[in-house]
Amino acid sequence: MKIKLLIAAIALFATTSAFGADISGAGATFPYPVYAKWSAVYNEQTGNRINYQSIGSGGGIRQIQQRTVTFGASDMPLSLEQLSRYGLIQFPTVIGGDVPVVNIDGITIGQLTLNGPTIAKIFLGEIKRWNDPAIQQLNPTVRLPSQSIVVVHRSDGSGTTFIWTDYLSKVSADWKARVGASTAVEWPVGIGAKGNEGVANNVAQTKGAIGYVEYAYAKQARLTFAKMINKAGKVVAPEAAAFQAAAANADWLGTPGFGVILTNQSGENTWPITGATFILIHKQPSDPAASAEALKFFAWAYINGSRMAEELDYVPMPPNVVDAVKKIWRTQIKDASDVPIFRE
Repeated sequence: MKIKLLIAAIALFATTSAFGADISGAGATFPYPVYAKWSAVYNEQTGNRINYQSIGSGGGIRQIQQRTVTFGASDMPLSLEQLSRYGLIQFPTVIGGDVPVVNIDGITIGQLTLNGPTIAKIFLGEIKRWNDPAIQQLNPTVRLPSQSIVVVHRSDGSGTTFIWTDYLSKVSADWKARVGASTAVEWPVGIGAKGNEGVANNVAQTKGAIGYVEYAYAKQARLTFAKMINKAGKVVAPEAAAFQAAAANADWLGTPGFGVILTNQSGENTWPITGATFILIHKQPSDPAASAEALKFFAWAYINGSRMAEELDYVPMPPNVVDAVKKIWRTQIKDASDVPIFRE
């Protein structure tokens, strides 16, 4: 099954000719649906196109480090040391959530409940069938088939993978010791697929499969997702309110580089596999005009894109965070003459 995710917006995102500026970006697939929607509307209003390639966070980080794009995108925040080494500024755009998606005979959307330790054992290859006692214990009223589990994971460097593996590292000491958390890991079992789109397609086509994707992909493709038991021991479903609950106590302003990680947060209503996504741009860009246009686009998105983000079940950034981000744009991103490039 091919995912028909925001077809009109994505087609415009990738192919529209425009007489205005053409701004290049690359990276995370996690925010691609909302970036595609924003870009389509922005192009209609301004004539400027955001040429964003959804290649995974690892690719986005490499391309911005090599200065082959105006901006990079990653769901794994870079450390201050990494930002300093490459002369980069980092800022968050939206918040979303990873969700486990499955293809199990007889199981419908939201019928299955999982928890972190059980998912870790599945992805370690220790739980091999869907009617395993550990899964059945979490789902006493659900009739689970004796169906082999097929793990599907990302094959590319991925911020979605970072969010997923960071969560598993927090809830499973065995996972932390054997696999760890990163944009790319040595997977113990499973088959690899490129991008959120690839994982979603593989799960949809493979009986017995389980994978992980950003929620917008699961929702648009009508994939069967599981509920989760969070840190408070409550069963929760993936939705914007649950992602917002995870971010409610985030210390954005007190965290260097805004590098907040939102997995396994406290709270009864919290979705446990929540994450922000980030933009990376050079403090002294090679093409100041292109970078200034990119900042104009994100400033426009902060003001005008909240409803579009919410329609796709992303959570917009709080106003105080947006104000802090813009202050950094004004004071730290400059041309070769030390003149700030961002002007509202």
